[in-house]
Amino acid sequence: MLEKTFKVEGMTCDHCVRTVKNALLAVEGVSEVEVSLSSGIVKIKVEREIPFEKIKKAIEEWGYKVIS
Repeated sequence: MLEKTFKVEGMTCDHCVRTVKNALLAVEGVSEVEVSLSSGIVKIKVEREIPFEKIKKAIEEWGYKVIS
């Protein structure tokens, strides 16, 4: 299993955390998601390599910004 970490801007509450988490879990191949509201850090575990653009799109569709 692979782990990827990136930063997301725009999350301000627990609802935002749940939205980002659910958006990522809907991406085929993502098995676990951990989101830190205070740091904006998102960690995901994936079963196989997933293009970063696909992950970024899943989050940014909801109005959040992926930094790195």
